[in-house]
Amino acid sequence: MKDENKLAEKKEVLYHKTSGGSPISNNGIIARINSLNNRTTSSRMYTRYHNSLQTPPSSVDYSDLVQSLNYILKNKISITDFFGAIHKILTTKMNCFFTAFGTYHNQANYINLKLIDRIGGTYSSRVFASETENPVIECYQTKCSNVKLDSKFLNIPYLQNSTVAVIPLLSVNNCIGVMLIGDNNAKNNMDLYSLLANYLALFVHNSDLIDRVNKNTNIDSLTLLNNHRGFQEVLSNELAKAEAKNSQLSVIMMDINNISKINRELGHAKGDEVIKLVAEKVKQNIRSSDSAGRYGGDEIAIILPDTDTDEAKYIAEYLTYSLSCCFVDDVGPVKVAVGIATFPESTKDQEKLLILAEQAMYISQSRGYKDGMSSIVSSSDYNFWDDMALNSFAEVLTKRHAQIGISFEEELVHKFNNEQIISQNHLIEMVTSLASAIDAKDTYTKGHSSSVSRYSAALARAINLPENEVERIALGALLHDVGKIGIPENVLRKPTNLSDAEWEIMRQHPVIGAEKVLMPNESLRDLIPIVKYHHENWDGSGYPEKLKGEQIPLSARIVAIADAYHALISDRPYRKGLSVQKACEILKMGSNLQWDTNLVRQFIQIAPSISTMV
Repeated sequence: MKDENKLAEKKEVLYHKTSGGSPISNNGIIARINSLNNRTTSSRMYTRYHNSLQTPPSSVDYSDLVQSLNYILKNKISITDFFGAIHKILTTKMNCFFTAFGTYHNQANYINLKLIDRIGGTYSSRVFASETENPVIECYQTKCSNVKLDSKFLNIPYLQNSTVAVIPLLSVNNCIGVMLIGDNNAKNNMDLYSLLANYLALFVHNSDLIDRVNKNTNIDSLTLLNNHRGFQEVLSNELAKAEAKNSQLSVIMMDINNISKINRELGHAKGDEVIKLVAEKVKQNIRSSDSAGRYGGDEIAIILPDTDTDEAKYIAEYLTYSLSCCFVDDVGPVKVAVGIATFPESTKDQEKLLILAEQAMYISQSRGYKDGMSSIVSSSDYNFWDDMALNSFAEVLTKRHAQIGISFEEELVHKFNNEQIISQNHLIEMVTSLASAIDAKDTYTKGHSSSVSRYSAALARAINLPENEVERIALGALLHDVGKIGIPENVLRKPTNLSDAEWEIMRQHPVIGAEKVLMPNESLRDLIPIVKYHHENWDGSGYPEKLKGEQIPLSARIVAIADAYHALISDRPYRKGLSVQKACEILKMGSNLQWDTNLVRQFIQIAPSISTMV
């Protein structure tokens, strides 16, 4: 042992001489690292592992050590990985017997210490702040490093006994924990270990700050509920769990009524007071497994795992009752509109689940109150194709189009083509609603489709077609302009004449209607000839296929006349609607060119009796 110590001393002197009298001398870091070859003592407790351990290196490659430390300082992103990398370096490159790391838990008032020995054995223990004589607590409280000549204070029976460096983890002059290193040469290496401890403390501190920032980015500052982003993340996770468990999940969407009026008349501070009250009541009354978020400016949404629609309604009723008992000065009782959608009953898609909940909420808003209580509506309570539901759906998608990239028209066609037709009345109701939605795109053609349908049916009866064919023509006439759903509104609503390029876009609507809307729906395919060819002209100058004369289906010829007549007697931005007599004269002038002469003659005879105010 003495010979080896002398050899080490000679190496230090030799290094000092060859370095040109460097200030990093016998007391410097490099000299201390190189003195690590003093260790020859075998582990008394781990003698059975001795032969399996790698032979310690005869000297420490300081350059390699610094390079390795620099790498982990730059490339580790988790505390566990960071500490594991330091442990590996200290045990393989500096022959330390073990390393330990622990942070202080303020609420529990202890340091949770995790220790790893050289062969990978892991030990965990809690050192309470009341154990003031324990070197770990002493180090934490005094913020001073110390060296213990043995590791018995750790109370780990099978641990290699060695000298222990106990170093505080200091960040911004605040001690957040301790680091322990089992090293018989600890006194000589304290500078290096303190440097590592400081880096580790900064890493832990920064990680904690990042976690807090990330957490705060998902929290709404006013209500302390999840914000929109946080709510979406929680919902995504809960839906994945529900799908894996094959269970149900409901979403409650609540909108505070009259909040805009409150903000306008009483100020935003009063509006914020109401929103905070609603959020507080929600937090108090939902279950521990539920999550709530501020979904919009005045909308609070709640995620209810393992909850069907009936259970969600019960919870919503309790919440609305609780809110109705709350009186706000100058406002009165708090009232909300409530909508519910349930996975997978309503849909399996997260975005559509929220759309349906919001749609139900708008319907609730429209229905108002019953016996002073909010009307609670679920997505299964209404017919999608009735006017109130359709208008609510349009309102939701119009408001959120920029966020989700789904337009009302696209979603409407998707819904239309996936609807299960259960009766002829259901089909007529659905087609009528779709036609009304198309007409609503063009402010100058309100009610156009229903009028063309009525005129077409009248002409079909006038030429004695069978009643089932009359009904088919009336239905096709309702949808004759359905392709306009794919035409940009700036073209549809242009108040002046269309340019050639805009006309090319407009002329696509018969094909869009036939191929994109009707073709996917088997129950409506027999209407394709009406929709696709109602702009063909008798002389072959029409579109899209320039059909001529009787090549044009009779049903399409009938609808073409009804369509033109209603356009003539309707007001347009560039002219007032024409009289019945003037419109009939124009039809007569265009017969045998644009329209079938015989059909025009029949229509002129019935026009005065079927015309109404537009």
